[in-house]
Amino acid sequence: MTSKQKQRERGTNWNGSSSPRSGSGKSDSKTAGASAGTSGGGGNWRLASRLLKLTWRYRRGCLGLLVLQLASPAVGLVGLTAFGLALDAMRHAINPAVRVPHWPWNFAPPAAWPPLAVLGLISALMLLVAVGTAFLRFATIYQSALLTQQIVVQLRKDVYDKLQRLSFRFFDASSSGSIINRVTGDVQAARMFIDNVVIQVIVTVLTLVVYATYMLKTHLTLALACMAATPLMWLCSVLFSRAVRPWYRQARQLWDALVLVLSENVQGMHVVKCFGRQERESEKFRRASRRIRWQQRKIFRLTSLFVPTIEGISSMNTAVLLGFGGYLVITDPRFTLGQGLVVFMGLLGGFSSQVNQLANITNTIQHSLTAAHRVFEVLDTPVEIQSPPKPVPLDRAQGRVTFENVSFAYQPGDAVLQDVNFDIAPGQCVAILGATGSGKSTLLSLIPRFYDPVAGRVKIDGTDLKQLDVDDLRRNVGLVFQESFLFSNTVASNIAFGHPEATAKQIIEAAKIAAAHDFIQDLPHGYETVIGEHGCDLSGGQRQRLAIARAILLQPPILLLDDATSAVDPETEHEILTAMDNAMQGRTTFVVAHRLSTLRRADLILVLEQGRIVQRGTHEELMNLKGPYLRAARLQIADAESRRLLGVGEPA
Repeated sequence: MTSKQKQRERGTNWNGSSSPRSGSGKSDSKTAGASAGTSGGGGNWRLASRLLKLTWRYRRGCLGLLVLQLASPAVGLVGLTAFGLALDAMRHAINPAVRVPHWPWNFAPPAAWPPLAVLGLISALMLLVAVGTAFLRFATIYQSALLTQQIVVQLRKDVYDKLQRLSFRFFDASSSGSIINRVTGDVQAARMFIDNVVIQVIVTVLTLVVYATYMLKTHLTLALACMAATPLMWLCSVLFSRAVRPWYRQARQLWDALVLVLSENVQGMHVVKCFGRQERESEKFRRASRRIRWQQRKIFRLTSLFVPTIEGISSMNTAVLLGFGGYLVITDPRFTLGQGLVVFMGLLGGFSSQVNQLANITNTIQHSLTAAHRVFEVLDTPVEIQSPPKPVPLDRAQGRVTFENVSFAYQPGDAVLQDVNFDIAPGQCVAILGATGSGKSTLLSLIPRFYDPVAGRVKIDGTDLKQLDVDDLRRNVGLVFQESFLFSNTVASNIAFGHPEATAKQIIEAAKIAAAHDFIQDLPHGYETVIGEHGCDLSGGQRQRLAIARAILLQPPILLLDDATSAVDPETEHEILTAMDNAMQGRTTFVVAHRLSTLRRADLILVLEQGRIVQRGTHEELMNLKGPYLRAARLQIADAESRRLLGVGEPA
């Protein structure tokens, strides 16, 4: 059953606020009760724990990336040391009174080497460092891209697979914009936790330890003086993280609303143009875009304050280094200009950049946790409709359908069906009549178990649907929706959607039964004609006949037609109903119908009012009883008679 049908069943206004799909997507917070408590500090720790488990699934790729990222600063440290050594070697060559440079790791050229040979050796070493750095950079980017794609593809697949198993109730509460964003943008943002948080935290912490150790070993007092402001940088990072967290959550909701406006506009473009609403729709999109812009300004304002604050604190460290370090170069012969001040300045710059990296990681954490919360909402949503551990076997049903005291509500306290009882024998044709919102489509949706009743039981061949395997059940039920949906594929593929191994002969036979064969042959490439999205190339009646053929091809023992002939003209309706008389033999059929031509064919007619069966019987029986059926029949008869007198054909 489509969302529009459910709206009509509930009696909601398409443009009213009562629709769960209206507004800015805030209703999506209800989509998964299982994850509702993941906001807040404890929730963030739980989310981080789950993301760490996800990281562990890709530990080999993460370990490779970690090694590459750790090798880069190590090689850079070698290059920095070599640069300081070269500087001191040049000073000693110019002025032999200057202290001889200290070669690390007891690696030194022979004392007889001339200064130019020494500089040549150091230059060769720095060239190797440059080549090594370039290679590590390439390998890191490549490995990161491979790991990212592996994670994104798998996580996106997990979310998409879960969406296939969720009940219609989830989609009732979620806007299409939110669902699209979760499968695309949120998955990408959640992935950032692995390579931009977990790996970077390890790399940053280890690099900080190495740099700090190197600085402390070089000169303890100078190192402590330069790192004195580091706690202040960390405090700023924590405050920024707490301040920006709620704005990231709101940003995802606003993006959901923007995608929803876009998707609805594209799908409803015919309606937009028909009513001349282009400018209004453009303004709606501009408003959604402006809301994102103004909301992003708040994040940018915090970021614009945070970044220069961190940079300012880092500059203070540099000022301390130049003042105190310059003093040491002048007064302490052991603290040289190259291996002392210059190397120390490089180390301090690397140390400060790693502290800044921690601040960026803090920002990324908030972004990725917000997205992960929304991804895990989908993954954690309970599968409401699922098969029992040991289902009752159901190969091909006989077709007996029983409702026992069935009641159903989409929302608690808002009953759509109440105390519905009937027992339909195999092969019977049942017509369901009722006003808009009486529960007709909802009743049909309980038979293939799209929903479970809140009270009572639905049975097939005497077995409760909850005891059957869901896939076995639905293979025995063919359904034609009130609003047919076709995929952008060939005509043959659309007909064979539920039976992809069907032969061309079977597809053509199903199309003939649905009175679709003739118009299909008139298409440019017949059954191999590719139809547009939603079947936009076809008329409403043609789309509906293809949907009927799709259901017939399965040869189901139970066939549900949700007002399937509403979009066809009287002549085509007559062709379809006549052709389907043979298909209905030995098949239990439920038809939501309003026309007497369809109702007369039924073995039993159920009349619904406000979710209750108020009348039941054949056409002849109900015509002899006062009630809603007789009133509806008289209106149709009077309308047909007036049209006959006016020379107007029967309405479609």
